[in-house]
Amino acid sequence: MLRVATYNVRGLKDDRRALVRVIRALRPDVLCVQEAPRLPGWRRERRALARAAGLSVAAGGSVGGTAVFVAPAVRLLSGRGHRLRWFPGLEWRSVALAVVEKTVEKDRERYAVCSAHLDLQAGARLSHAAQIMPILERAARQSRAAPVLAGDLNEVPGSPVWRLLAARYTDCFTAVRDAAPHTGPHTGPHIGAGIGAGIAAGGDDGRAGATFPARDPRMRIDAIFAGPGLTVVSCGGADVPATDLPAASDHLPVVAEIAVTPSAGA
Repeated sequence: MLRVATYNVRGLKDDRRALVRVIRALRPDVLCVQEAPRLPGWRRERRALARAAGLSVAAGGSVGGTAVFVAPAVRLLSGRGHRLRWFPGLEWRSVALAVVEKTVEKDRERYAVCSAHLDLQAGARLSHAAQIMPILERAARQSRAAPVLAGDLNEVPGSPVWRLLAARYTDCFTAVRDAAPHTGPHTGPHIGAGIGAGIAAGGDDGRAGATFPARDPRMRIDAIFAGPGLTVVSCGGADVPATDLPAASDHLPVVAEIAVTPSAGA
Protein backbone atom coordinates (compact mmCIF):
# COMPACT_ATOMS: atom_id res chain seq x y z
CA MET A 1 0.00 0.00 0.00
CA LEU A 2 1.26 3.45 -0.93
CA ARG A 3 0.38 6.66 0.89
CA VAL A 4 0.18 9.44 -1.71
CA ALA A 5 -0.42 13.11 -0.95
CA THR A 6 -0.89 16.18 -3.12
CA TYR A 7 -0.32 19.75 -1.98
CA ASN A 8 -0.20 23.15 -3.67
CA VAL A 9 2.36 24.97 -1.50
CA ARG A 10 1.90 28.44 -3.05
CA GLY A 11 5.56 28.98 -3.81
CA LEU A 12 6.49 28.79 -0.09
CA LYS A 13 5.03 32.28 0.41
CA ASP A 14 3.32 31.38 3.68
CA ASP A 15 4.40 30.02 7.08
CA ARG A 16 7.06 27.42 6.27
CA ARG A 17 7.07 25.93 9.74
CA ALA A 18 3.33 25.33 9.52
CA LEU A 19 3.82 23.89 6.03
CA VAL A 20 6.41 21.41 7.27
CA ARG A 21 4.14 20.39 10.15
CA VAL A 22 1.30 19.74 7.71
CA ILE A 23 3.49 17.69 5.37
CA ARG A 24 4.87 15.63 8.22
CA ALA A 25 1.34 15.01 9.50
CA LEU A 26 0.36 13.66 6.08
CA ARG A 27 3.04 10.94 6.46
CA PRO A 28 3.36 10.51 2.69
CA ASP A 29 5.36 7.86 0.94
CA VAL A 30 5.07 10.12 -2.10
CA LEU A 31 4.16 13.82 -2.09
CA CYS A 32 3.02 15.54 -5.28
CA VAL A 33 3.78 19.25 -5.06
CA GLN A 34 2.37 22.13 -7.08
CA GLU A 35 3.67 25.70 -7.10
CA ALA A 36 7.05 24.48 -5.93
CA PRO A 37 9.79 27.17 -6.00
CA ARG A 38 10.97 27.91 -9.55
CA LEU A 39 12.92 31.18 -9.32
CA PRO A 40 16.74 31.26 -9.07
CA GLY A 41 17.70 28.92 -6.25
CA TRP A 42 14.68 26.66 -6.85
CA ARG A 43 16.68 23.45 -6.45
CA ARG A 44 18.03 24.56 -3.09
CA GLU A 45 14.57 25.68 -1.91
CA ARG A 46 12.96 22.39 -2.88
CA ARG A 47 15.68 20.31 -1.27
CA ALA A 48 15.39 22.34 1.94
CA LEU A 49 11.61 21.84 2.10
CA ALA A 50 11.89 18.13 1.36
CA ARG A 51 14.65 17.64 3.93
CA ALA A 52 12.70 19.51 6.63
CA ALA A 53 9.75 17.22 6.00
CA GLY A 54 11.85 14.04 6.07
CA LEU A 55 11.63 13.53 2.31
CA SER A 56 13.84 13.90 -0.77
CA VAL A 57 13.23 15.43 -4.20
CA ALA A 58 12.49 12.78 -6.82
CA ALA A 59 11.28 14.66 -9.90
CA GLY A 60 10.46 18.05 -11.35
CA GLY A 61 12.09 20.94 -13.19
CA SER A 62 11.92 24.72 -13.05
CA VAL A 63 9.12 25.04 -15.62
CA GLY A 64 5.58 24.68 -14.29
CA GLY A 65 6.43 24.37 -10.59
CA THR A 66 5.48 20.69 -10.24
CA ALA A 67 7.57 18.26 -8.20
CA VAL A 68 7.47 14.86 -6.55
CA PHE A 69 9.04 14.17 -3.15
CA VAL A 70 9.56 10.67 -1.75
CA ALA A 71 10.04 9.17 1.70
CA PRO A 72 12.84 6.79 2.70
CA ALA A 73 10.27 3.96 2.84
CA VAL A 74 10.10 3.83 -0.95
CA ARG A 75 12.75 3.13 -3.54
CA LEU A 76 13.00 5.67 -6.35
CA LEU A 77 13.40 3.96 -9.72
CA SER A 78 13.18 7.03 -11.95
CA GLY A 79 12.11 10.64 -11.83
CA ARG A 80 11.75 13.33 -14.46
CA GLY A 81 9.74 16.31 -15.61
CA HIS A 82 7.71 16.69 -18.80
CA ARG A 83 6.86 20.02 -20.36
CA LEU A 84 3.34 20.19 -21.72
CA ARG A 85 2.08 21.96 -24.82
CA TRP A 86 2.57 25.72 -24.59
CA PHE A 87 -0.35 28.01 -25.32
CA PRO A 88 0.56 31.60 -26.29
CA GLY A 89 -0.22 34.04 -23.51
CA LEU A 90 -0.53 31.32 -20.86
CA GLU A 91 1.91 29.91 -18.33
CA TRP A 92 4.07 27.05 -19.56
CA ARG A 93 2.86 23.98 -17.69
CA SER A 94 4.62 20.72 -16.86
CA VAL A 95 4.22 17.51 -14.90
CA ALA A 96 6.66 15.75 -12.60
CA LEU A 97 6.66 11.97 -12.71
CA ALA A 98 8.35 9.47 -10.40
CA VAL A 99 8.33 5.68 -10.53
CA VAL A 100 8.72 4.18 -7.08
CA GLU A 101 8.79 0.76 -5.53
CA LYS A 102 7.54 -0.16 -2.09
CA THR A 103 7.97 -3.51 -0.40
CA VAL A 104 4.79 -4.67 1.32
CA GLU A 105 5.50 -7.79 3.32
CA LYS A 106 7.35 -9.80 0.65
CA ASP A 107 5.76 -8.15 -2.36
CA ARG A 108 7.32 -5.32 -4.32
CA GLU A 109 4.70 -2.90 -5.57
CA ARG A 110 5.52 -0.34 -8.24
CA TYR A 111 3.70 2.94 -8.81
CA ALA A 112 4.12 5.66 -11.42
CA VAL A 113 3.06 8.87 -9.66
CA CYS A 114 2.44 12.08 -11.56
CA SER A 115 2.10 15.60 -10.11
CA ALA A 116 0.09 18.03 -12.25
CA HIS A 117 -1.05 21.65 -12.01
CA LEU A 118 -3.58 22.51 -14.70
CA ASP A 119 -4.20 25.91 -16.19
CA LEU A 120 -6.79 28.52 -15.26
CA GLN A 121 -7.99 28.55 -18.88
CA ALA A 122 -10.54 25.80 -19.62
CA GLY A 123 -9.30 24.83 -23.10
CA ALA A 124 -5.71 24.51 -21.94
CA ARG A 125 -6.78 22.45 -18.91
CA LEU A 126 -8.59 19.92 -21.03
CA SER A 127 -5.81 19.75 -23.64
CA HIS A 128 -3.17 19.19 -20.97
CA ALA A 129 -5.22 16.55 -19.15
CA ALA A 130 -5.54 14.63 -22.41
CA GLN A 131 -1.77 14.95 -22.93
CA ILE A 132 -0.87 13.88 -19.39
CA MET A 133 -2.68 10.54 -19.38
CA PRO A 134 -0.60 8.89 -22.13
CA ILE A 135 2.61 10.27 -20.60
CA LEU A 136 1.71 8.70 -17.26
CA GLU A 137 0.48 5.43 -18.70
CA ARG A 138 3.50 5.03 -20.94
CA ALA A 139 5.79 5.40 -17.91
CA ALA A 140 3.65 2.99 -15.93
CA ARG A 141 3.66 0.42 -18.73
CA GLN A 142 7.41 0.66 -19.31
CA SER A 143 8.11 0.24 -15.59
CA ARG A 144 5.39 -2.35 -14.95
CA ALA A 145 3.91 0.07 -12.46
CA ALA A 146 0.40 1.20 -11.53
CA PRO A 147 -0.46 4.80 -12.50
CA VAL A 148 -1.45 7.49 -9.99
CA LEU A 149 -2.29 11.07 -10.94
CA ALA A 150 -2.50 13.85 -8.36
CA GLY A 151 -2.60 17.60 -8.35
CA ASP A 152 -4.36 20.93 -8.56
CA LEU A 153 -6.92 20.69 -11.37
CA ASN A 154 -8.18 24.28 -11.10
CA GLU A 155 -11.63 22.86 -11.81
CA VAL A 156 -14.50 21.40 -9.76
CA PRO A 157 -15.99 17.89 -10.07
CA GLY A 158 -18.38 17.45 -12.97
CA SER A 159 -16.38 19.74 -15.24
CA PRO A 160 -14.76 18.48 -18.47
CA VAL A 161 -11.35 17.58 -17.02
CA TRP A 162 -12.90 15.65 -14.13
CA ARG A 163 -15.15 13.74 -16.52
CA LEU A 164 -12.19 12.90 -18.73
CA LEU A 165 -10.06 11.62 -15.84
CA ALA A 166 -12.94 9.81 -14.11
CA ALA A 167 -13.62 7.83 -17.27
CA ARG A 168 -10.22 6.18 -16.86
CA TYR A 169 -9.21 6.58 -13.21
CA THR A 170 -10.83 6.43 -9.77
CA ASP A 171 -11.28 9.68 -7.84
CA CYS A 172 -10.04 8.66 -4.38
CA PHE A 173 -12.30 11.07 -2.50
CA THR A 174 -15.43 9.85 -4.24
CA ALA A 175 -14.45 6.21 -3.78
CA VAL A 176 -14.07 6.61 -0.02
CA ARG A 177 -17.10 8.88 0.39
CA ASP A 178 -19.34 6.43 -1.42
CA ALA A 179 -17.97 3.49 0.58
CA ALA A 180 -18.15 5.17 4.01
CA PRO A 181 -21.06 4.20 6.31
CA HIS A 182 -23.33 7.20 6.90
CA THR A 183 -23.90 6.73 10.61
CA GLY A 184 -22.64 9.96 12.11
CA PRO A 185 -20.51 13.04 11.69
CA HIS A 186 -17.28 11.28 12.65
CA THR A 187 -17.70 8.08 10.65
CA GLY A 188 -15.36 7.09 7.85
CA PRO A 189 -12.23 5.04 7.19
CA HIS A 190 -8.87 6.56 8.09
CA ILE A 191 -10.05 10.17 7.96
CA GLY A 192 -7.82 13.05 8.99
CA ALA A 193 -8.66 16.71 9.33
CA GLY A 194 -9.31 19.14 6.50
CA ILE A 195 -11.10 17.47 3.59
CA GLY A 196 -11.67 14.38 5.75
CA ALA A 197 -14.53 16.16 7.48
CA GLY A 198 -16.44 16.25 4.21
CA ILE A 199 -15.93 12.54 3.63
CA ALA A 200 -16.81 11.62 7.19
CA ALA A 201 -20.07 13.56 6.99
CA GLY A 202 -21.17 11.05 4.40
CA GLY A 203 -22.57 13.49 1.86
CA ASP A 204 -21.73 16.05 -0.76
CA ASP A 205 -23.39 19.42 -0.27
CA GLY A 206 -21.17 21.10 -2.85
CA ARG A 207 -18.47 21.83 -0.27
CA ALA A 208 -17.73 18.29 0.93
CA GLY A 209 -14.03 17.64 0.47
CA ALA A 210 -13.37 21.24 -0.54
CA THR A 211 -9.69 22.14 -0.74
CA PHE A 212 -9.71 25.82 -1.71
CA PRO A 213 -9.34 28.41 -0.33
CA ALA A 214 -7.81 27.02 2.84
CA ARG A 215 -9.30 29.70 5.11
CA ASP A 216 -12.86 28.97 3.97
CA PRO A 217 -12.86 25.91 1.68
CA ARG A 218 -15.62 26.11 -0.92
CA MET A 219 -14.26 24.22 -3.94
CA ARG A 220 -12.73 20.80 -4.44
CA ILE A 221 -10.02 21.46 -7.01
CA ASP A 222 -7.21 19.24 -5.64
CA ALA A 223 -7.48 15.48 -6.10
CA ILE A 224 -5.79 12.11 -6.32
CA PHE A 225 -6.78 9.63 -9.02
CA ALA A 226 -5.91 5.92 -8.84
CA GLY A 227 -5.36 4.10 -12.11
CA PRO A 228 -6.62 0.69 -13.23
CA GLY A 229 -5.50 -2.16 -11.01
CA LEU A 230 -5.53 -0.08 -7.83
CA THR A 231 -7.84 -0.08 -4.81
CA VAL A 232 -8.47 3.06 -2.75
CA VAL A 233 -8.16 2.25 0.95
CA SER A 234 -8.59 5.73 2.42
CA CYS A 235 -8.65 9.40 1.56
CA GLY A 236 -8.53 12.47 3.79
CA GLY A 237 -6.49 15.43 4.93
CA ALA A 238 -3.81 16.34 7.45
CA ASP A 239 -4.49 15.75 11.14
CA VAL A 240 -3.03 19.03 12.40
CA PRO A 241 -4.27 22.00 14.44
CA ALA A 242 -6.82 23.90 12.37
CA THR A 243 -4.67 27.03 12.48
CA ASP A 244 -1.80 25.33 10.64
CA LEU A 245 -3.79 24.67 7.46
CA PRO A 246 -4.54 28.28 6.40
CA ALA A 247 -1.13 29.38 7.71
CA ALA A 248 0.72 26.87 5.50
CA SER A 249 -0.87 27.51 2.08
CA ASP A 250 -4.01 28.74 0.35
CA HIS A 251 -4.86 25.11 -0.55
CA LEU A 252 -5.63 22.13 1.68
CA PRO A 253 -3.67 18.94 1.07
CA VAL A 254 -5.20 15.60 0.13
CA VAL A 255 -3.76 12.22 1.13
CA ALA A 256 -4.87 8.76 0.02
CA GLU A 257 -3.81 5.20 0.74
CA ILE A 258 -3.77 3.15 -2.44
CA ALA A 259 -3.07 -0.56 -2.85
CA VAL A 260 -2.43 -2.82 -5.81
CA THR A 261 -5.51 -4.95 -6.31
CA PRO A 262 -4.41 -8.56 -5.64
CA SER A 263 -5.88 -9.95 -8.85
CA ALA A 264 -4.15 -7.23 -10.85
CA GLY A 265 -0.64 -8.19 -9.76
CA ALA A 266 2.11 -5.66 -9.09
